[in-house]
This record gives sequence, structure tokens and C-alpha cells, in this order.
Amino acid sequence: MAILIYVVLVALVVGVMLASYFLGERHRERATDFPYESGIVVTGSARVRFPVQFYLIAMFFVIFDVETVFIVAWSVAVRELGLTGLVHMTIFIATLLLALFYLWRRGALLVGPKQAKIHDS
Repeated sequence: MAILIYVVLVALVVGVMLASYFLGERHRERATDFPYESGIVVTGSARVRFPVQFYLIAMFFVIFDVETVFIVAWSVAVRELGLTGLVHMTIFIATLLLALFYLWRRGALLVGPKQAKIHDS
């Protein structure tokens, strides 16, 4: 029964989208192809090159964000996991701290006017 309701809802959504495509208003004006940026006139290309440090910080954020999900899941089940779960989570957090310390010592977290000094060794 639930799958039938799901199929009907999906068909309804697809039907509404198709109806809006065929019944919707079409217009071609000069401003139609220009990107709208909060009313600000575009001053340059959207293809701006970002420094590598930007991507490194973004990857660190994603990695530590995913690890936060593991820690939150552990905190929900901490009583059921007992001492074994505590030991495993302690090792996990210690590994995270060691990785963060390593990145900090290598200069991967340095951002700003001076470029990060990531050394090859």
C-alpha cells in the first residue's frame, strides 16, 4: 500500500512539473541570459581560481564534519557500548588529534596573505 501511495505522489509531482513546462510563459529578453547577483552588476568572470589552501580547509572541514557524525552516534549509544566503546572512541579521538597536530605542524592550516608552507619531507 505504501509503495502505491509513493508512486501516486511521484506521478503527481512529475505531472505538475510537465504541466508547468507546457503551460508556462515563455519570454526572451536581453536580461534573461544574465545571472542575477542581488541586483549587483557583474564585474568579472565567475571562473575565479582559488588558492589550494581554500580546498585544503574545505577538505578538513568535511573530514572533521563526518567524524563529528561518528562521535554523535557514539554519544547516543554510549551506555550500550560500555567500556569497550569508550576505549574505541578514545583511540578514535586521539587519532584525530594526532592528525590535526600533524597538519598544524606541516603548515597546512596557515591561510591568509602569506601562502601556506607545506614542506615536502
